[in-house]
Amino acid sequence: MHLRGNLMLLLAAFIWGTTFVAQMVGMDGLGPFTYAAARYILGFLFLVGLWYTWKGPRETAKRAGTYHAGWKAGLGAGCIMFVATSLQQVAMLYTTAGKTAFITALYIILVPLGAVLLGKRIHIENWIGAFLALAGLYFLSIHGEVALSFGDGLVLISAFFWTGHILFIDRFASLVDPIELSTTQVGVCAAGSLVAALLFETIAVQPIFSAWFAIFYGGVMSAGVAFTLQILGQQYAEPGQAAIIMSFEAVFGVLSSWLLLGEQMTIAQIMGCVLMLAGMIITQIRPLLKDRRRMS
Repeated sequence: MHLRGNLMLLLAAFIWGTTFVAQMVGMDGLGPFTYAAARYILGFLFLVGLWYTWKGPRETAKRAGTYHAGWKAGLGAGCIMFVATSLQQVAMLYTTAGKTAFITALYIILVPLGAVLLGKRIHIENWIGAFLALAGLYFLSIHGEVALSFGDGLVLISAFFWTGHILFIDRFASLVDPIELSTTQVGVCAAGSLVAALLFETIAVQPIFSAWFAIFYGGVMSAGVAFTLQILGQQYAEPGQAAIIMSFEAVFGVLSSWLLLGEQMTIAQIMGCVLMLAGMIITQIRPLLKDRRRMS
């Protein structure tokens, strides 16, 4: 079960990382809220269809008395996610993508701290893995930039909201219907982004059509599939482990930029990838040993 959950989270990180390339292309000619509204609306429609096709298992759970609606939990998760993603989108107007990736991923450290405050036990290997992953992200993203800007401050605030989102999902993922939770949170983000786009941006139809693939990928794959995989994966993974695995979106973002956009990878970035991989492997030692004991 731990392996299944970790693979779901790693796949979610892969989708988020490759979405970064799609977002860079899709934001050309679109405001941040317009792009977010388009992708979240598409993701919401996809999840509504998934919810409808999921009715068989849901009816079975209702008959067994194990069904718990995910709509209310989804409202809470959606509000947190909307604030986090909005701060991150606006911040990218004032800071670099590399610094955004690094500061956002401070949730690697903030999540286990928050989990401890909520009464959860975090093992020593999770702390070691977190610091290795954070060091890896530094080499992967920062490139010697240490001055902080207004945008960096916004990203730092968003990191606290992403931390809250991960801990919120950890609390409810195994208790409620995951598809309903995911559908509601994406619907909240779609509604909030649309209102923000109408208030602060000029919405034009042609740029939206021109960015159709970036919107499709960011909507269906990132908002629809990846956030659902996060909810399903966090049913089996501890919050500290989940944070490290999901931070691999930075690695996949750099690799996809190298493969698809022709950007060069430096020695420092390669070392950063190795450090992040080492951090993730260390956090998996205890679950793997437990699974091996159960099988023996």
